[in-house]
Amino acid sequence: MTVTVNDPGATEDVVRAVLADVLGLDPARVAAFDADTQLFGSLPELDSMAVAGLLTELEDRLGIIIDDDEVDGEMLESFGALVSFAEAKVAA
Repeated sequence: MTVTVNDPGATEDVVRAVLADVLGLDPARVAAFDADTQLFGSLPELDSMAVAGLLTELEDRLGIIIDDDEVDGEMLESFGALVSFAEAKVAA
């Protein structure tokens, strides 16, 4: 599934689905995430080993490329930060 820029909310939906699928989280739990929900360091499931799988799945589902130098703690700090990052990559 590749998301188009004209698809409001679609990128956020994909990020939610990837978090649930890759981390094995309950979709209802992920559905309750808001922009301020803390991710890396707060979700035990999102450890350094899971980050690579998460980013690879985002690339596949969104049709984007995430360069190594773009990956930092800030983009994974919160759900809102991750969605904003993904939206910017889709729009680029």
